[in-house]
Amino acid sequence: MKQGLSLRTIHIWLVVTLFLWSGTVLITTFRLTNSFTSLANAEEEHTELEKAAHELMDASDYLTEQVQRFTINGDRRFLDNYFEEAFESQRREEAIDRMDNDDKTVAALKSLNQALDHSMNLMNQEYYAMRLVIEAKGYTDYPEVLDGVVLSDADAALSSEDKIRRATELVLNDEYYEQKDDIREDMQASLVEVDILRNSVKEEKMALLRKQLLLVRIVIVIQVISIIVMVRLTSILGIKPVLKAVDKIKSDSPIPEVGANEFRYLAQAYNKMYSKYRTSLENLNFKASHDELTGAYNRAGYELILSGIDLESTYMMLLDVDNFKSINDNYGHEVGDKILIKLVNVIDAIFRDDDYICRIGGDEFVIFIAHSSGMPQRLIASKVEQIKEELSNTDDGLPPISISVGIVNGKDATDVTNLFEKTDVAMYESKRKGKNTYTFSD
Repeated sequence: MKQGLSLRTIHIWLVVTLFLWSGTVLITTFRLTNSFTSLANAEEEHTELEKAAHELMDASDYLTEQVQRFTINGDRRFLDNYFEEAFESQRREEAIDRMDNDDKTVAALKSLNQALDHSMNLMNQEYYAMRLVIEAKGYTDYPEVLDGVVLSDADAALSSEDKIRRATELVLNDEYYEQKDDIREDMQASLVEVDILRNSVKEEKMALLRKQLLLVRIVIVIQVISIIVMVRLTSILGIKPVLKAVDKIKSDSPIPEVGANEFRYLAQAYNKMYSKYRTSLENLNFKASHDELTGAYNRAGYELILSGIDLESTYMMLLDVDNFKSINDNYGHEVGDKILIKLVNVIDAIFRDDDYICRIGGDEFVIFIAHSSGMPQRLIASKVEQIKEELSNTDDGLPPISISVGIVNGKDATDVTNLFEKTDVAMYESKRKGKNTYTFSD
């Protein structure tokens, strides 16, 4: 634990955990989908069973309607319709076949078969009635099944009108409708059995569905908790130490050696380099690294700072005193020296302690604005304007001066050499514009 947990190990566990739980979620949701589908299919099957029961009754009613119409007016169309339904459409038989496909439908099928038996028995009475009408009308072309129907002697002796009257009575009397009621009762009994079966299967499917929903919820909760734990570990061991390290680097301090094993290794390596860097700076003789006149870093200090800067987070400013030779010629070198001292003091007061001021030539200065990756250009420009304003102030008895400034963001340069070149070009662009101004390099 002193060495810290490994981010690589945490990452592997995170991937494995997500893979396993994602697979579990996929499986449980797949099973859940199957349960929904099974429930829907069961409902559809039971609807078909109900439809089959109704179809049998509808077919029976249709036959009744056709035979009654035929006995009343003797129209052959109704006779044809009757036998087309009985021997071609056969909706009653199809209803039985649809229900006879599952062991669970035995009770419902039994009631439906009873309804069919009653319907078939009723057909004998209907055949007899139709035979009476055929005899009364003298039809010779009729279905062969009616050839086997033999009229009683009494009915055969009836007149045509009485035969039709007798036929109509057979399909409209109370006995006929009692048999129809028997068919309807059997059909209703079948529907009751179908409904019982539906509720039983539905309850069974719903119980399974509820269990699977609970399992899905549990799996999702565990997955969320696992992700939170892994993210928390990653944050504690990786993200937070990195953010703290960034703050320490910005404040030019050592990095805390905390967090994951890999980060601690990096922190240790950085701190060693940082220690050497600080030792190197402290070991520099102040006189060797600083300008004796102004107190700014001299050329040697400038080279040291330049070799250690982070281009991505540093601005370089190169400034030159406008017409400095004329100042020396007109006011003397002593005044010229005081002006340079004033310039450094003004810059030092306006910029931060973390920024570096270097005198690299007679009246040429470089300012390194460190840790400035997020610093807007308008803030740098405002600092330059403050410097210009202070240098134009003559309350100290010194003549007013102006400066030409070039400014470059380190991230726009390929290396330190390129950085200086771009800054130098920007400074001379300010000179070209008429001096006493500043230019940001693109």
